[in-house]
Amino acid sequence: MEVNEKIALDHGLKTEEYKKICDLLERTPNLTELGIFSAMWNEHCSYKSSRLHLKKLPTKGKKVIQGPGENAGVIDIEDGDAIVFKIESHNHPSFIEPYQGAATGVGGIMRDVFTMGARPIANLNSIHFGSPQHKKTKNLLRGVVHGIGGYGNCMGVPTIAGQTSFDSSYNGNILVNAMTLGLVKKNKIFYSKAAGLNKPVIYVGSKTGRDGIHGASMASASFDEKIEEKKPTVQVGDPFTEKLLLEACLELMAGDSIIAIQDMGAAGLTSSSIEMASKGNLGIEINLNKVPCRETKMTPYEIMLSESQERMLIVLENGKEEKAKKIFDKWNLDFAVIGKTTNSKNIELFFDNERVANIPVNTLVENSPMYNRKWKKSKPPKKNKIKKETLNKLKIKDVLKKVLSNQNICSKEWIWQQYDHTVMGDTIQKPGGDSGVVRIHGTNKAVAASVDSSAVYCWAHPLTGGKQIVAESWRNLISVGAKPIAITNCLNFGSPENEDNMGEFVECVQGIGEASKYLNFPVVSGNVSFYNQTKDVGIKPTPSIGGVGLIIDYKKMVTMDFKEKDNLVLAIGKTEGHIDQSLFARSILDEKNGPPPEVNLFNEKNNGETLLHIIENDYIKSAHDISLGGLLTAVSKMCIKGNKGIKFKKFKNFINEIEYFFSEDQGRYIIEIKPEDLKKVRNILDKNSVHHEEIGTIIDNEMIINEKTKVTIDELRSYNTNWLNEYMK
Repeated sequence: MEVNEKIALDHGLKTEEYKKICDLLERTPNLTELGIFSAMWNEHCSYKSSRLHLKKLPTKGKKVIQGPGENAGVIDIEDGDAIVFKIESHNHPSFIEPYQGAATGVGGIMRDVFTMGARPIANLNSIHFGSPQHKKTKNLLRGVVHGIGGYGNCMGVPTIAGQTSFDSSYNGNILVNAMTLGLVKKNKIFYSKAAGLNKPVIYVGSKTGRDGIHGASMASASFDEKIEEKKPTVQVGDPFTEKLLLEACLELMAGDSIIAIQDMGAAGLTSSSIEMASKGNLGIEINLNKVPCRETKMTPYEIMLSESQERMLIVLENGKEEKAKKIFDKWNLDFAVIGKTTNSKNIELFFDNERVANIPVNTLVENSPMYNRKWKKSKPPKKNKIKKETLNKLKIKDVLKKVLSNQNICSKEWIWQQYDHTVMGDTIQKPGGDSGVVRIHGTNKAVAASVDSSAVYCWAHPLTGGKQIVAESWRNLISVGAKPIAITNCLNFGSPENEDNMGEFVECVQGIGEASKYLNFPVVSGNVSFYNQTKDVGIKPTPSIGGVGLIIDYKKMVTMDFKEKDNLVLAIGKTEGHIDQSLFARSILDEKNGPPPEVNLFNEKNNGETLLHIIENDYIKSAHDISLGGLLTAVSKMCIKGNKGIKFKKFKNFINEIEYFFSEDQGRYIIEIKPEDLKKVRNILDKNSVHHEEIGTIIDNEMIINEKTKVTIDELRSYNTNWLNEYMK
């Protein structure tokens, strides 16, 4: 078939990109070659609009073994152990086909982790849906949750934490971000860099079908009315096959026969073979007749671009093929020698004894487009003038009821009850806390992980919003007693060709970079997802941050449930009363404007490190960071979890009571301590100049806010747990 510019445009390439391809090849590409270029040069695989800005992120640290550029990031957790982790998006497929989209998102991120030699030990997710009133929201939520649970549960990997939010900006484009952590010995990490000449290239796993062709290209385009026609580009997952693949790969990895290994994710055989060749500065020759196919008459184009799941590509040492084949036969998986490494530095494809593609690897990788897109700087929003009379008219109990039952605050138990969070037997903090925590099997160490995003703050002021999510991730790890080590990010934005959207991206990345640098919390892996929009309307900018930290002795882990009557409750960090962009302002006052709260990185670091020191000394009985919904929301959740009440101290009236209880100032925590430890704790806080105040005492059964306002714990629980259960009935 003769390729022309129209066919190139149909593949999502731009006119100038097609011309560049013809110039690089010094000829017109054939259809298979064009398909390969369209897969490698789309936004999802090439990062052409984001590479320039991502290079500025801090990626190194004492504990970083592998930063961005591999299948996943790797950090050192001492004693010869390492954690491999990454977060990825599967947004477009999940909107078209929620069950399979979410399921294959989970399957894909697990392959990214075990392809590096790590056994997955925990999954997390960050999922975002449209307005609860929107006609598609309920079915999308149900399908996505079933897909995440269906895949993770069958694989026997616990889902330990996550985040769910609702906002009308996701009505036409939901977000499904999946994260996995794996455990590996530092001396058994596998990489994707091919090495050596005439080494066998092996295909293992499931057979190749026609599912997912153009999946990566579809993920690099906006949605329109023809969305239903895109169903064939959604991959279909089989967790039982993936479980076999995991065990077979780990068994092969126990030996010394693997030179390089790469999972076939976005753009399938195309990206996996080209990335291995590029990193090793080699060529690869593949005979496509040898690729195991499950459908008849598949063309070279279809074989190269299929995104069928549960497949891996391996470069083996010579002479190890038989031994490796025995392992994959035992696990009932396909194993085929499909090619070899060469010194041509080209990707050469043969089919029916003809050469059907011949492309220099560097034209696909190093010479892929990199754009410095135009972007608009955001202006800091003006503060709202909220009248004191407006606030004075409000009853605290009514506000608390509305806030606790808000769809973005309410208990998400309906969701996480469908995930197996205790399989493997090492989960020591389940979903519903600040971070999920898993013990490192057979040791006293534990790893904490959480996932966060704050689209509202990022939308109001991207730079501040970017800093805030990193700081929130940091606080969520500190709150369970973990020392934060590193983060992974999934950057979900609208079209980079729109200057406003591109500006949101650039400034969010800048904010993430500033915070992670200051907090020594480097970015070790991640993913960019652009074109999250329908027609011309993009989603609110939604960077998701997955944070990972270490607890040296799991017995010192902290939970958020109030423990004991007569213990004291302290607020750490200063409450200034910032209510612009708070959940209170948006849901009670219907006020959508104004700046997000400021992020003081010095205070974040100082407050967090001081709390870790107090936790080390065993003074903290429970802790919870103050974030969405403010101080009273945080305390309410601690009451509900611990089935205990609190009597607040008489309120020092320097700001309005409503502002005090519902503002979203950053850098704050609630902690519980024993009365006899108050002096020692205060000494540590004062010595480190950490602002704190004693706000109340733990009692039974009710929350006494002031003389006029009391709420029972049962009432608090019903406000908080009923909304989602009722909604999903």
